[in-house]
Amino acid sequence: MTRRLRLVPLSVAAMRALVDGRLDDASAEAGAPLTPYLVDHRWLWEIRLDQVAEDPGALAWIARAALDEDTGEVVGHVGFHGPPDERGMVEVAYSVDPAFRRRGYATAMLATALDWAASVPEVTVVRASISPENVGSLATIRPFDFAHIGEQWDDEDGLELVYERAVR
Repeated sequence: MTRRLRLVPLSVAAMRALVDGRLDDASAEAGAPLTPYLVDHRWLWEIRLDQVAEDPGALAWIARAALDEDTGEVVGHVGFHGPPDERGMVEVAYSVDPAFRRRGYATAMLATALDWAASVPEVTVVRASISPENVGSLATIRPFDFAHIGEQWDDEDGLELVYERAVR
């Protein structure tokens, strides 16, 4: 089943409310029914708030709530680690709420993120960094023609396999 997603931008106020555990305030600010799963990711919103404080332009690129247009439910979040770098690369990030996994949402999130990246002329490459143990994410990127370009060590996540894909 093809999932139709709408990406709901999360403002600084919405992210602050998520960090503080104020789900109703975050939902009102975002204009979407955010879920406890997003509150559970307060570590991510803390990182993104610091990022936006340093570079306000990053807000347009970072995590957005993924809302299923057919059900009206927020099923996770998707975005990029930040704006395009000097070579036009953005790194995709997505996470599906466990209550909605194995229903095609990760694929829909990635497809939507790739369309988003392709709509911006400055973006030339999309990167995905994935733990070798994350079988689900490795399977998700497979049909999108990502090429394995190497490995990297992330202090938080450990070994990651690095994949890239031209946008056009």
